[in-house]
This record gives sequence, structure tokens and C-alpha cells, in this order.
Amino acid sequence: MILPGATIGILGGGQLGRMIAIAAAQLGYRCHIFAPDRESVAAEVSADFTCAPWTDAAALAQFAAGCDVVTWEFENVPVGPLAAIEPLLAPHPRALETAQDRLKEKRFVESLGGTPAAYAPVDTDEELAAAVDRIGAPGILKTRRDGYDGKGQWRIQTARDADAIRLPGAPTIYEGFVEFTAEFSVILARGHDGEVRFWDSAENTHVGGILATSALPAGEAIAAQVAPARELAARVAEALGYVGVLTLEFFATHEGPVFNEMAPRVHNSGHWTIEGAATSQFENHVRAICGLPLGDTATTAAQVVMTNVIGEDANSAHECLAEPGAHLHLYGKRQAREGRKMGHVTRIGQW
Repeated sequence: MILPGATIGILGGGQLGRMIAIAAAQLGYRCHIFAPDRESVAAEVSADFTCAPWTDAAALAQFAAGCDVVTWEFENVPVGPLAAIEPLLAPHPRALETAQDRLKEKRFVESLGGTPAAYAPVDTDEELAAAVDRIGAPGILKTRRDGYDGKGQWRIQTARDADAIRLPGAPTIYEGFVEFTAEFSVILARGHDGEVRFWDSAENTHVGGILATSALPAGEAIAAQVAPARELAARVAEALGYVGVLTLEFFATHEGPVFNEMAPRVHNSGHWTIEGAATSQFENHVRAICGLPLGDTATTAAQVVMTNVIGEDANSAHECLAEPGAHLHLYGKRQAREGRKMGHVTRIGQW
């Protein structure tokens, strides 16, 4: 057990790190951020900040020497440099290795009995044409690594669309379109002792590839599929020896839950837990990696809706504070670019 007063290292300086650091401070821990970008909204609420490239071995070693445990706030942290600090890491970096490659991720989930969308690896124009011919269109071509919130993705409506795509010069994967009735997440916390607790699954709505809202209670189509999705998520966590908060995203379909992707971290679709659950995903992540007992994950309101604040909508976001039951979280980002997550609003109660 890592006692309060100790230092938690966080790899990455964005809003997820910011919210982990706030939760950690409430439990009496200090946080030290390591990130390559000077502008860091996580560092603004943390005790220490190391700004250095991921490949700076000396800076990473010095950072780790002052930490009692190290975690991450996004899944694109390069795995290679982390070998030197592996004993401090929670979760284990094998989770990053799996999630950073969409092909490896899908094969891993299939090996545990999960069902992803039909897919095929694509490295050449000929392989893309063959994938579209075998799987069919519409579909989505995605980079195997990096890419999020709709970035690094190309929609293919017909085989002719595939002919017009210039491959990015990096490995990609083609995924067939899934006929779904709703999207949902399974978010769990797993402790060092293997205990697993789940939050209720929110119904997620995306606009332009970016999460727009997460709402509870979810519709009937989702409620019927949460149990098998949870079973898969628990198997994933067990196979990875996972410690912390883990998220799996699913499509609810007539044939059952179809796996979309995994995030080995706290997740945007779980932001509602700050006000809407007995223990937030951020607090339980801190509890898990520090060896503390996991907190109750029960939903504490009849209705909860989390809405992302995107781009210039942040300029008028404070207007929501006039609404009963509205809770505003702005992340302190200076530039409101199009498509950039600037904050979120969680609305609690009946309306």
C-alpha cells in the first residue's frame, strides 16, 4: 500500500491527468507530471512538472526516482522508454502495447472470446482493395497506431472511394461497418488483489468521431448487453494483470455486443462519475494503483448526462451554471481549436 503523502507520477499532461491529480490531492497524494509539451493543464494542478521528450532517459529516470508509483493518462505514451521504470508502473505496460496497435488489440480480444467488427490489416493499395472486396463497404480505414477523436480515419462508402485513398505510409486496418442500435462503454476498476468493480454503462453519442454525450440510464438495447460485455472486460483485465481503470467500448447490435476499442486508462465516457457515482473513475484509479480499497461505484442519481464542451463552445460554457444540477468542468486549455475538448458539463437529476 502506498500511503498518503507519497508521490504519484503521471505520464501525460492533459485533462485526464488533471482530473487524476485532483482526485489524488483529495486523498492526500502529491502528483508529478511528465510530458513533452510545455503547456500542461495537468501540471497546473500538480506539485511537480518535468517537461522532456519521452526518449530523454535521464529525465525519465530522475522523474521516476521521485515517485512512489507511476501511471499514465493517455495510451500513446511510447512503450520502449518505459522499460527502465517498469517496476513503478501501474497498470503494467503490456496494456499499452496491446492498445497501441489496433490489429493486436482486436486479435487479443478475439482470443478471449470477444467479437470485433470484421477487419483486415492493410499495408498496400492491393490489400485495401482486397479487404473492401472481402468485408464489403461501407467501412472505415484506420491507422493501426495513434489517431483518436476521428483522426487518422477514412470512411469508405464504396469500392470506388477506396481507389481514391492515398495510404498514409504507415500500417492501417480496414474495419467493416457495424449495424448498431447504440454505443456504450464498460468501465471497470481492478485492484492489486484482483477485485473488479464496474460502473453503470452510459449510452454514448458521437458527432464527427468525437464523443458528444454520455447518458444514464442507458436504453433497453444496451441494458440487455451489458452483462456479456462486462464478462469480456473482466477477462481482458485478468489477462493483462491490469491494475487501475480500464475502458472497453462496444456497439449494441441485434447479435450482441460488438467490441470497438480498448482504452487502458480513465475515459471520457466516465466523466459523469465525478458527480454521478459514489466514487469517481479518477478516485478509484488512484485507489487501485496505490493499493487502497476500491470505492463504491454505484450511480447516485436517477438521471445523469455528461456533455463535452468542444472548441469555441467553451466561451459560453459558464451559462450552464444557471441550471439546477449542472456541474461545469473546464480544463484550462488556452486555445479553443475546432474539435478540441475544452471541458464537460454533467447534469444530474430529473428534467
